[in-house]
Amino acid sequence: MISGSGGGQDGSGAEFTAEGLAPVLQEACATAGLDYRGAELLRLGSNAVYRLTSLPVIVRIARDPAVLTEMERAVGVARWLESQDFPAMRAPASVAQPLLVGGLVVTFWESVQENEEYATVGELADLLRRLHWLEEPESLGLPYFDPLAKLAASLEGLDGIPGEDRTFLEERAARLAKDHDRLDFVLPFGLIHGDASIGNILRHRDGHAVLIDLDGFALAPREWDLIQTAIFYERYGWHTKVEYGEFVHRYGFDLMNWPGYETLADLRELMMVAWLGHQVTTSERSAAEFARRVRSLRTGQGRDEWGPF
Repeated sequence: MISGSGGGQDGSGAEFTAEGLAPVLQEACATAGLDYRGAELLRLGSNAVYRLTSLPVIVRIARDPAVLTEMERAVGVARWLESQDFPAMRAPASVAQPLLVGGLVVTFWESVQENEEYATVGELADLLRRLHWLEEPESLGLPYFDPLAKLAASLEGLDGIPGEDRTFLEERAARLAKDHDRLDFVLPFGLIHGDASIGNILRHRDGHAVLIDLDGFALAPREWDLIQTAIFYERYGWHTKVEYGEFVHRYGFDLMNWPGYETLADLRELMMVAWLGHQVTTSERSAAEFARRVRSLRTGQGRDEWGPF
């Protein structure tokens, strides 16, 4: 990690707005030896994401400074995957990173292409199969993935939702924790992406598919990398039967035939709902979707009405 001077800002960091982040972007690019002029703000959420015009480079500024360790690991993962010639987002070789500027964590990534185009479910299966064959070096320091701890932390920070909803979600989590502890995983334990879904596989400008968002890499049962595609098809109808069949064929395993599927699906689903609960105070669309999802969990009906986020 490289520290910038802070751009004259205090230790509390910059205001997370387009105006407040401008000096952070400028200083980070100057430290990295890149031209920030004309940079385009693509997204402003948990991260501010910019596209530079001088080079095909994406700049990511994280809202939460606590992600520094995760982003150090993500850069390490990207460099290792490149050494394995694995199709994933790349960290520019010339940039020492992450940077800490104005109390915020800044990373630089090679742009996949100018227009965001997702690859296919079948290509996701190909990349996961290939990824799961890799043996990661100990030097990456990958953590063990604990879904129960992650869910508990997410629920603990849910202050903007009705109290009865929070109680319902916490009680559901407690029941699922007991069920999860009894699961008998059948796929090998090892390297996972951690958030493997169609939303994290993009079409590179030269045509091939690449994995993105590498900060969730961890060690866990490989079933975790298959669960989202399964529930996106089976519960929400976001994938077609043909697409899911292609995924199963190309990966070589159908998670829905595993006895622990329902428990893992319920747990992953609850993590999705909890994540959305953090957006309810800032987005009316998120608040409406959160209410719809909680109602669906209570009744067991209406999952086919969920909208992707």
